[in-house]
Amino acid sequence: MGYQNIIYETFEKIGYITLNRPEKRNALSKGLLLELTDVLQKAAEEKRVRVLIIKGAGKAFSGGHDLKEVAGAEPQDVLDLFQTCFTAMRFIREIPQPVIAQVHGIATAAGCQLVAACDLAVASEDAAFGVPGAKIGLFCTTPSVFLSRNVGRKKALEMLFTGESITAGEALSHGLVNKVVKPEELEEATLKLAAKIAANSFSAIAVGKRAFYRQLNMEDFMALNYATEVISLNTSTADAREGISAFMEKRIPVWKD
Repeated sequence: MGYQNIIYETFEKIGYITLNRPEKRNALSKGLLLELTDVLQKAAEEKRVRVLIIKGAGKAFSGGHDLKEVAGAEPQDVLDLFQTCFTAMRFIREIPQPVIAQVHGIATAAGCQLVAACDLAVASEDAAFGVPGAKIGLFCTTPSVFLSRNVGRKKALEMLFTGESITAGEALSHGLVNKVVKPEELEEATLKLAAKIAANSFSAIAVGKRAFYRQLNMEDFMALNYATEVISLNTSTADAREGISAFMEKRIPVWKD
């Protein structure tokens, strides 16, 4: 597709987005973020893939924003950069496909934000996660949003106040990632998780992802009422009818999507 800062490839029903600025530790420049948004939007519209994996080229997942775009810039230009990041993160949340972060090396600042914004994450044992903005006088306010929705409040604040990184094992124990594997097993483990998801009904996954995020901040019984309406409507889809019939007939379902 002619991207300069990312590589997009597909394998069966899985799409791979590779952040491709290895010489800059895959810094999230405005150009990269625009391309990331574009590929997410196209994947959502075309629906050729059922799951997306985001990974980094070279020795790191992502070191965060490109500070050269921040240093000395006018406030309006900085706001434009962060709003571009906002749009990319929002697309991750709103597209029907689950998005998995495949993390190796460092994932710091906005790189950590990207991991936290993804629906799922698989990390290599050598991965490290941090929000070190306080160390340079620029608090990681935007990364704190998704970080605080992944890990507990006190752990999030410890990371934000100290600027110290945590290991992959700590990230797993605090809920920032789903699985930690040996470096040589990272790609296979991420693909295995993606393939399990891709084997399910795409329409059901899309409905479920949207409903999951919408109910998160509702009061318990408001959320339950909303979920009841969603699942009731879900039963009318072709895939739901096929899946129920296949279960009752003890056969493998053939999804219509």
